[in-house]
Amino acid sequence: KMSSGAADLRQRKKQNCTESDKMAPEERNKENSKLGRSPKYMLIQRFAKLFFGCLAAVTSGMMYAVYLSTYHERKFWFSSRQELEREITFQGDSAIYYSFYKELLKAPSFERGVYELTHNNKTISLKTINAVQQMTLYPELIASVLYQASGSEEVIEPVYFYIGIVFGLQGIYVTALFVTSWVMSGTWLAGMLTVAWFIINRTDTTRIDYSIPSRENWALPYFACQVAALTGYLKKNLNCSAEKFCYLLVNASTYTFMMMWEYSHYLLFVQAVSLFLLDSFALAQTEKVHEVYRIYLFSLIVGYLLQFENSALLVSPLLSLVVALMLSRSLQMNMKKSTFVSRLLKIMYIYLVLTVAVTLNFLLKMFIPHKENEHLLKFIEVKLGLNTTKNFTMNWLLCQESLQAPSQDFFLRLTQSSLLPFYILVLIICLFSVTQVIFRRI
Repeated sequence: KMSSGAADLRQRKKQNCTESDKMAPEERNKENSKLGRSPKYMLIQRFAKLFFGCLAAVTSGMMYAVYLSTYHERKFWFSSRQELEREITFQGDSAIYYSFYKELLKAPSFERGVYELTHNNKTISLKTINAVQQMTLYPELIASVLYQASGSEEVIEPVYFYIGIVFGLQGIYVTALFVTSWVMSGTWLAGMLTVAWFIINRTDTTRIDYSIPSRENWALPYFACQVAALTGYLKKNLNCSAEKFCYLLVNASTYTFMMMWEYSHYLLFVQAVSLFLLDSFALAQTEKVHEVYRIYLFSLIVGYLLQFENSALLVSPLLSLVVALMLSRSLQMNMKKSTFVSRLLKIMYIYLVLTVAVTLNFLLKMFIPHKENEHLLKFIEVKLGLNTTKNFTMNWLLCQESLQAPSQDFFLRLTQSSLLPFYILVLIICLFSVTQVIFRRI
């Protein structure tokens, strides 16, 4: 029954794709004839809009990367400093990440360098740790492989290659934000506005000014690409080729994002909750939403295997939620639609998913040993005033400016740049329209 149901679902998807591909040109031709425009004229207009939009997106990203490089050079006079002085500019824990990159390049072979990192006894006194797993050093592994494989040893210094990759990723970040706004609004002018606001409020959106090798500077560009691809994938009336491209990009960016940052699954959990709510209120296509759940599950499994069986991914709330959603979905599909139990399950769907997710997460934490994210939970407890600590690392984190509550200056800066008033206005309009659609469908 399950195999026949899956086959029917695939057949329906193919039919929907072919129908949408056939219907779209006919509808466009009717609209063009009403407006008195020829199909050729409309095709040229659409191509010009796409060309200039893509050109603006790529140019924005490249200019932002060049701007970051120039700003960094003038702020620290980077090229005129000695090697040790350059490394000192990497403040906080980011200097430790760069030191691992240097160790990989100094190793006699890449395999030997990876072995020394996975059996590291220099970072913590009298203790051997797997630094790749505990500190998420996959960005450094990739950077060292690219540096050696591209033959850049004779062309560029290792530090410039490293920060060049980070600045390039920030350019991709800006391009992805541009594309997301473009897909959501239908005009690439909204993308230009997004990029302008991002650059104006750069001090409040990124830590790259003083912490280049930090994990989020490597990971967030992939998350921005995932959000852009997901926005396109969930869009209605999308042709098959664009849908497949968005689907593949969501797959690649989700997995890469999970490998680059140890806290990525928490961010994806928030995204999964949002998709769950959209699906519950019939604001998104159910089949597409559940395809995204499968992508989460695949990324978690592969990430667990490649991150040296990282138990933090098994006890993550993302895994519990995705499994609960898929179980609840299979229960609904197996029930006959006319039965009383199936109707009751529809009404109790949200409660059922949340109950199964919380129970499953509790059971996983009971049977699977995990210590990787305990410091995060303790930090949240101390931050909320539920506990106290004498731990040096916790108190050091509590003193960090980026982890403090927003000050009045923060809201003043956002208001002066006109971002906050527009954000509140658009948020109110979106909430009002969503509420209206939900009440109509109820």
